[in-house]
Amino acid sequence: MSFQIITFYEFKRFDAERLPVLKTSLREAMAANSIKGTVIIAEEGFNSTVCGEPEHITEFICAAEKILDTTLAYKSSFYDERPFRKIDVKIKSEIVTLKKGAVDISKGAGTHVRPENWNAVISDPSVVIVDTRNDYEYKNGTFKGAINPGTVKFSELPDFVAENLDPNVHHKVAMFCTGGIRCEKFAPYMKELGFEEVYQLEGGILRYLEKVSPDESLWEGECFVFDDRRTVDEKLQKGTGPDYSQIPKADTPE
Repeated sequence: MSFQIITFYEFKRFDAERLPVLKTSLREAMAANSIKGTVIIAEEGFNSTVCGEPEHITEFICAAEKILDTTLAYKSSFYDERPFRKIDVKIKSEIVTLKKGAVDISKGAGTHVRPENWNAVISDPSVVIVDTRNDYEYKNGTFKGAINPGTVKFSELPDFVAENLDPNVHHKVAMFCTGGIRCEKFAPYMKELGFEEVYQLEGGILRYLEKVSPDESLWEGECFVFDDRRTVDEKLQKGTGPDYSQIPKADTPE
């Protein structure tokens, strides 16, 4: 049996009083379709990685779209074991924890770079490439030439930027993360700081590995993922990364 793993997120405003209703509805939809994994909801949107049999995933997507009143833009991969064991729906203050108050996501407009165009951006010597993920993720694999901020949590990244990057000096900054959500929040944050040209990899590393052939790829190593697979290789198959139990628990299921 093959299990389908999907990741999806969206920055979408919800009223605080509606969140408990969404939580209950999502849990019920997961249970009804034998879906396991994590969904985080907040006033700013939702963020999720779940798994199930393909036909059950299809049913859950339909249910989740009705509950969340949206069309899900999800990334998909497959594994022969169930990488999640339980249903977990959480209400949090942020769907990805930056701890910088409200970030105007609309300022990220125009910063997205399609995977097919990413190589050209990061091959420009005037571009500073920042891996927005945490240190243990970076060590499993990253893009050629990318800086490792050495963070343990995403919320530490603003301090790295304040200490190491200057909008008056570093005019072009490209960033990437696993599935795109951290960059969706950090790219507009960088624009708010005054950085002139900011680029983010649309769909993250997972979309890049899906769209760009290994012969053309500038990715080196494996990509850490937030489930029992630990890492995936360039073909989005289970990798050979270190034991998950030895790695700090991540803030979000990106």
